[in-house]
Amino acid sequence: MVIAVLTYCRPDRIASVLPLLVRQCHSIPAPATVLVIDNDPEASAKLVVHGLASEGVRYVHEPVPGIAAARSRALAEAGDAHLLVFIDDDEVPSDEWLLHLLKLYRRTSAAAVVGPVISEYACVPDPWITAGEFFRRRRMPTGTPVTVAATNNLLLDLEQIRAMNLDFDRRFGLLGGEDTLFTRQIVERGGTMVWCDEAIVMDQVPEDRLTREWVLRRAFSSGNSWSRVSLELASGKPARRRQRVRLLASGGVRIAGGLAKSTAGILGMSVARRAKGLRTMARGAGMTSGAFGYAYREYHRP
Repeated sequence: MVIAVLTYCRPDRIASVLPLLVRQCHSIPAPATVLVIDNDPEASAKLVVHGLASEGVRYVHEPVPGIAAARSRALAEAGDAHLLVFIDDDEVPSDEWLLHLLKLYRRTSAAAVVGPVISEYACVPDPWITAGEFFRRRRMPTGTPVTVAATNNLLLDLEQIRAMNLDFDRRFGLLGGEDTLFTRQIVERGGTMVWCDEAIVMDQVPEDRLTREWVLRRAFSSGNSWSRVSLELASGKPARRRQRVRLLASGGVRIAGGLAKSTAGILGMSVARRAKGLRTMARGAGMTSGAFGYAYREYHRP
């Protein structure tokens, strides 16, 4: 098994999380190593990681910009390993995180096992952000089948992934949505993904993301990438036209519904309704823009 952690210009964060991941490797009844993919052209994590080489931590520099290139490199560097687990450098795994993922995989033989991400904040968030539940993510019973997932807490059966001839699409590298496309392709090609509610990781949300502008921009990006991925998966021009119409309709419904909810919140002096309405509007606007062909660059770099 290989645990792959991607990092970009966060040497302090990677220094904090690596000892925790090494401990996770020692907690399971199977050989496991940690693989760091450094996506910083300046290789800012190199010295930190090399200091832990004796603990079974391996360093790889992937200078091609974009998260898709880094995730693709992790697939390649996993070699003949049977299992690959993705986690981000700003996340902290719970005590038996890896063990829970492994147990459910062995019970189900799924192509992928997905775990929850719970946010912790660097400072107290604006009450508007809390009321809008911008950082609240899904939870469901363990074993529940899922059709789409992020890759920040994901176990992959590489034998099944290779048989499906799957990789991360580098065209989505600086746009976002590469994980949505990848995991939806798993299901489309006959694989199963299951939820493991005990395999929790904690997401460390920095202060610069706890703003109204950032969370609304993220909601827009989420809707935009959903539309772009849906169009990518549509086979042939007629199917893409039909999908485009559906996305425009869905986006329009969200914009209208979000506007109504936000207006009701203003009139009723409800912070939650106002915030959730704007969140729905932003996602709808992202879906509509994506249906028209606009690609929002979530991971834009200078």
